[in-house]
Amino acid sequence: MNRLTTFIYSRKAAPWVFLAPFLILFLVFKVFPVVLAVLMSFQKIQGINTGEFNGVANYEALASNVRFGVALRNTTLYTVGTLIVLIPIPLIIAVLLDSGRVVKATVFRTILFLPALTSLVVVGTVFRAVLNPTGLLNSAIEQVGAQPQRWLEVAELAIPSLILLAAWRWTGINIIYFSSGLVNISKEIYEAAAIDGANAFQMFWRITLPLLRPTTLFVVILTIIGGFQVFVEPYILYPGGQSPGDGGLSLAYLIYRTAFNSFNLGSAAAMGVVLALIIFILSLIQFRFFGAFQREG
Repeated sequence: MNRLTTFIYSRKAAPWVFLAPFLILFLVFKVFPVVLAVLMSFQKIQGINTGEFNGVANYEALASNVRFGVALRNTTLYTVGTLIVLIPIPLIIAVLLDSGRVVKATVFRTILFLPALTSLVVVGTVFRAVLNPTGLLNSAIEQVGAQPQRWLEVAELAIPSLILLAAWRWTGINIIYFSSGLVNISKEIYEAAAIDGANAFQMFWRITLPLLRPTTLFVVILTIIGGFQVFVEPYILYPGGQSPGDGGLSLAYLIYRTAFNSFNLGSAAAMGVVLALIIFILSLIQFRFFGAFQREG
């Protein structure tokens, strides 16, 4: 027993003993599923039948899969739309709330953050009512003299509807992210810039944006990952995910439907690998764009 205790508390063994629970969970629930999915993507697996190796046939089939192309286009448009909405708007609001010119800024942050705590089932139900032809959004549109839209009934408006839902739900949490980055920027820098005659826009462009680069990179990566992995929103907004003309079909939902409705596990695994590669490549591009690989000094 003394030898075991001595071994556990030794400098070499102790770190591994404390890391063991995390490493075991990580290997079982993260690494193993990824490796298994890659192996399955090179097999023909229908239902519970034993898979047989078929090379890259699953990947070749994706090139001619019309529904996969539609899902990839929809997911890309949704991700681009969320980036356009969920980066600049939360950033500007966070800067305004941090400027000291807004009364009760903490109250506003709390109110804007509350949608992120709401169940997506509730959000989907509420937005189905809001986007209804006689719903709140069309009533507001009519008040300004514009033509009401059939938000949930035509394929062309499926992605805009999903972006509206995402903007309402995630704007607040991105404001919190940007606010946490703004806290780390010294006020003395702004004071020195003001003494030198810089106006508010110049300070925002020359000081805030460059010093917020790590936070912006973090938010952009999260938004890209969340955009390409979108599943619950279209599934809840459209009953069972059945959007008109597949206008709201996402890659994640197509993978789910291929695996658990058609029971074509090999093809679903190939889609999952392609999706993972897309997210990985786009993340690397963002790291490169924001200069994350550059050496300091």
